[in-house]
Amino acid sequence: MKKILRLFRPLLKLNIEHPFLVVGFSLILAVLGGYYAIQLKIDTDIANLLPKDNPNVLALEKLKDTVGGETEMQVAIKSPSFEANKRFAEALIPKTLELYYPRYEDTYFSGVEFQRDTESIKNNALYLASEQELDDVIDWLQDEITTAKEDANPFLIDFGDDFEDEEEEVDEDKAAKFQESYEMLVPSEYPVNEDSTIMVVKFYPTGSKSDIKYLEDMFVAYQELIDSLDPASFHPEMEVRFGGRLKRHLEELTSIMDDVIGSFASGISGVIVLVMLYFFVKKYLHYRKGKSEELKHSIWSHVLRIPVPVLIIGLPLVMSLVWTFGLTYFYLGMLNTMTSVLFVILFGLGIDYGIHYYARYIELRSSGYSVEDAIYQTNDKTGEAIFVSAFTTAAALYVLMFADFRGFSEFGFISGTGIILALFAMLYVLPSLLVIFEKFNWVLFSKKEEHHVVQTKRYPLARFTVVLGLTISALVIGFSGSLGFEYNFGKLEPTFPEYEEFRRVAGQVGETSKRNPAYIIADSDEEVEGLVEVLNRKIEADTTSPTVESVEALQDRFPSTEEEENAKLQKIARVRELLQDPVLVNKDDEELDKLRLAAQTKEPLTIDQIPDYLKSRFITKDGEVGRFVIIYPSVGLSDGKKSIAFKDDIGSVELDNGKTYYAGSTSIVAANMLDLMRTESPYMVGATFIIIYLFMLFTFRSFRWSVIAMLPLVVGLLWLFGIMMVFDIQFNFYNLVVLPAILGIGEDSGVHLAHRYREEGRNSMWQVLSSTGQHITMGSVTTMLGFAGLLFTSHPGLQSIGVIAVLGIGMTLLTSLTFLPALIQWLEDKNWIRF
Repeated sequence: MKKILRLFRPLLKLNIEHPFLVVGFSLILAVLGGYYAIQLKIDTDIANLLPKDNPNVLALEKLKDTVGGETEMQVAIKSPSFEANKRFAEALIPKTLELYYPRYEDTYFSGVEFQRDTESIKNNALYLASEQELDDVIDWLQDEITTAKEDANPFLIDFGDDFEDEEEEVDEDKAAKFQESYEMLVPSEYPVNEDSTIMVVKFYPTGSKSDIKYLEDMFVAYQELIDSLDPASFHPEMEVRFGGRLKRHLEELTSIMDDVIGSFASGISGVIVLVMLYFFVKKYLHYRKGKSEELKHSIWSHVLRIPVPVLIIGLPLVMSLVWTFGLTYFYLGMLNTMTSVLFVILFGLGIDYGIHYYARYIELRSSGYSVEDAIYQTNDKTGEAIFVSAFTTAAALYVLMFADFRGFSEFGFISGTGIILALFAMLYVLPSLLVIFEKFNWVLFSKKEEHHVVQTKRYPLARFTVVLGLTISALVIGFSGSLGFEYNFGKLEPTFPEYEEFRRVAGQVGETSKRNPAYIIADSDEEVEGLVEVLNRKIEADTTSPTVESVEALQDRFPSTEEEENAKLQKIARVRELLQDPVLVNKDDEELDKLRLAAQTKEPLTIDQIPDYLKSRFITKDGEVGRFVIIYPSVGLSDGKKSIAFKDDIGSVELDNGKTYYAGSTSIVAANMLDLMRTESPYMVGATFIIIYLFMLFTFRSFRWSVIAMLPLVVGLLWLFGIMMVFDIQFNFYNLVVLPAILGIGEDSGVHLAHRYREEGRNSMWQVLSSTGQHITMGSVTTMLGFAGLLFTSHPGLQSIGVIAVLGIGMTLLTSLTFLPALIQWLEDKNWIRF
């Protein structure tokens, strides 16, 4: 490391001889970096956290290209009067479609879904029933006929009540399935709830949901439109809500932006105040130790200079941050949910190096060194420890770039680059600021410090502290099996009251158990049928842990060959025949009345006779009938384990001819992401440990010292796990990404203490703690404050990052100030320390 520092010696000399040139050039680069940094947007699409060549991601992209993946905007109209709701909707629709957006030179919306043409399908509903549904209807009718005849037979003695109960349950299940299928094929003419007091209209935007400016302008314009129509003039009790998931998407983005800004403000302000107070006290105490005749400045002169340390440390740090995010713009172009908070985190990380550098510079200047000599000495002594610490942290973070999970890889690139640039700014921009501020007498020192005899002092209770630390660590390892992982995605997402209220109202319209489907796009009609057959076989075979409720395809409902048409017409004729049975023909039953109408088809239908509301799910953006297979889950996909099970079942489907298709959906992608994170995390953490240890070995050139410097990190991490187990804090796919970062950050304290101890020599640990111990405490506390801003965000996932980071860094600091000094003292007592 010393050789590398000597290599950059001319740059340090340039800092001292031409400070204004260095600062001016750095500021120009910062302005350029800042220009591109402010153009970064936050991408909340989880599909973009997986590799672009992931089969399920490609399937999702194909689905979006074929069908269009944009979310519609919903308008919920609520009043006691159906007619009033209808009149308002009919007045709203044309005005909505006329809303003009000058920025696009186009209208805000391209289409609407409202009134359904259901009359034409009521007499032909069974023609669009699947083969399985037709078979179920025939079985149900036959069972109804058999049951009715048995009930009418006075001589029949029933000896099987239990068996009869089971048969009735089966019949009821078949009737319920028919009812659900019928309601899907023949819904109400208008999208209303059961008592027709709520009506929902869907509009399709022309803009992308990733265009935040478009969404903001659209919702403002739409609110003005709603107000201009005056819903109360249609009915005094009318309420109109709009947005749905599209508005929630905007709220989530703005919420994250607000959280980032808020956490930045709170975290940074805390760091700034702490740094100012610390260096004010430290510098003033050093100043007062000088000879009385040299103390020319009053305390007010020092008070006026309180902001100076923040400027000296903060300017290079801010420069490094804008350089980092300027490079990020060119390399990645976007931030994701996990990397959106890195500005705050890097501020807390990068300021450590400035604190160590400036604190050592103050000590040297207070000891009588000149400005130039103090800079060179600080660079040679503390600079080496800073260099080792920063490169170790950066290397540990760069390891994440090898992960396929882009939440890891992008986090690793940005944070690793930020650390390197912060190191460069502190070593080769900060000295220029020191020279400039010293030139204008804004950094006060007494010329001579009175000499004090350094009293050597043992670290107390060394053996007890080591044994206690190892015992706690052993207990944590013993109970490590209770460490948990949060699989419930719902607990990691923020709640938005406005959206929840909208969903409560609009969700009463068209509520169904069939949600969050996955899609497979086949290459031919024959392969659609093959996929349906394979998936149905899987449903029948999986009786222990089923995850698939049903499979749908238009080709499965709408016959495409003459042979299929004739087969379906024969089954419909069989239904008509059963309905004419004397037992049922005059029976007054709502379900049978629906069937009598639905079974009127005697000639094949054409695709043009199928209503749009039925075809829409299977129609491409080009208006053609697509080859889609829709797979509905039978489990709640907010549970990560169930989501992974659903992905494992249908994520890839192999046809009988050997061809494999991949399912596309946001839920499948989320399950892939979680699965990939679980798989890669142990390797990333293990690789980080190895990188850190290799750097320790390279730095200290000693197996013993590399282990000593690593122990606070290992023990601190185990103590973190112990706290997590005690307070039931779980890992999740947000905070797991920060674990390698904690490893990189946590070794910083051990490196600085070990370096300073080796520099000062035997029996110096108490003296090292009084100097370097203060510095690492300040460095760790400022980093913790940077992360602590996340504790006050409204996003549970971001909050969890703050919790794990603060606890993790806090524990590594605690072990560095207690366990490491005690270990060194104990080894020193046994004469096992080697220099």
